[in-house]
Amino acid sequence: MTTLISFNYKAILRLLGILILLLGLAMVIPWVYAEVTHDVSGIYSFRRCAPITILAGAVISFSVKSYRAKFRPREGYIVVTSAWLLCILIGAFPYYLSDFTGSYINAFFESTSGFTTTGCTAENVMLSNTLLLWKAVTHWLGGMGILILVISILPALGINGQYIAKAEAPGPIFEKMTVRVSDSAKVLYLTYIAFTLLEFILLMLSGKMTAFDALITTTGSISTSGLTCHPAGITYYNSVYIEVIISIFCVLASVNFILYFYFVTGRQRNLLKDIEFRAFLIIILLGIFICTASMLITGECSLETALRNAFFQVISLSTTSGYLLSPDIIWPATCQMILLTVMLIGGCSSSTSGSLKVSRVLVMLKLIWRGCIKRIHPRSVVAVKLGKNAVSAPVVSGITVFILTYMSILLFSLLVLSFQGLDFQTTFTTALAMLSNTGLVIGPTESLVDFSSFHPLLRLYLSGLMIIGRLEMFPIIIMLTRHFWGKAR
Repeated sequence: MTTLISFNYKAILRLLGILILLLGLAMVIPWVYAEVTHDVSGIYSFRRCAPITILAGAVISFSVKSYRAKFRPREGYIVVTSAWLLCILIGAFPYYLSDFTGSYINAFFESTSGFTTTGCTAENVMLSNTLLLWKAVTHWLGGMGILILVISILPALGINGQYIAKAEAPGPIFEKMTVRVSDSAKVLYLTYIAFTLLEFILLMLSGKMTAFDALITTTGSISTSGLTCHPAGITYYNSVYIEVIISIFCVLASVNFILYFYFVTGRQRNLLKDIEFRAFLIIILLGIFICTASMLITGECSLETALRNAFFQVISLSTTSGYLLSPDIIWPATCQMILLTVMLIGGCSSSTSGSLKVSRVLVMLKLIWRGCIKRIHPRSVVAVKLGKNAVSAPVVSGITVFILTYMSILLFSLLVLSFQGLDFQTTFTTALAMLSNTGLVIGPTESLVDFSSFHPLLRLYLSGLMIIGRLEMFPIIIMLTRHFWGKAR
């Protein structure tokens, strides 16, 4: 006999309360900065948002005393979806209460762009330093995953975070580095923090950045969001050193973080043997070579300029960071195709980058090759392998469904966004930029990161695409089905 499923609402509420509390504490950082720099708008905004958020989080988390510790898959999806939506909704108020915008839709878009590390904006004005710092904080938290941080403290609450991690982790497989998921989450964040500190120091050594500029740029590259301090972006500094440092850390942030655990524990061979890591580097190198050659053949610029632009832009889009080096450069059609391709592929699984992920693309290519072999030898048994390891049938099926769903949403988004009346290339790259969390639109004349011209309803749709892309679709889609809320089986 089937019964209606009973969710562990008390444990869910406790987790959401802790998350709200942590979000309120994160607001203290820009609040203190606003007080020190006498930013009137920032003071007005964060004096209201930070205390209220901290108080609400404390009341919710500490009012729940007794709850069932065990979590099930459905509850993991509820926590992930609710947590991200809550953070975005609450994180929008500092923008809304400041002088930045008078529209909550724009504030919601800005908050979504922050937590999903998409890095675009719905206003054609620059953020104040206080709001820029708040956006940098949301980028940094969203890069690794806001719930991965919470999972590291779950053992103290007696809650198993395995299903939460599976629902939020970017990539087809969430591989535990240690015995407990919470320990894995701690290792992930320690690596994340170490990279953040190292890049900040290296950028400061450039001599061209203030501490504030270095901090904002570090959070922008380590979270692969592409956040910068100046309207001119990275071009403002005109420094090859800074461009190389940013590119290196964008790549490091787009590599599977589990490989770093293997590296520091003496298993360096795992890094070199990882087929996804090697394929990712090959894709970047091929993209740089083709783009450089294309610009030289068309006579757009010199070898030095072509190599510099190709190197930075290919890495920017393959890691879904969305940095723009030269806004005025006219990219040949070949370069545009390469840039769109690497944007669609994205980085590695279990990293801060977005889009399809290299591992999924590799599995699909292997699946196509197996289909060709089976046509020649119908009775042969050909396994889909990544390196020497065979990929199980359920994982292959899941990856196939993911890619088909991803492309279906992309095509549907083309129809929706076509109502804005823009050209096809801009419409297509807008949909891809949002779904891949890149935030950079490559139009026929220039690259766009400002979406203020879009209709408010379309800006809401774009916000939804960013969330779907960051959570890799299924947590949102699953919760919209009646089977999720139906009877237990």
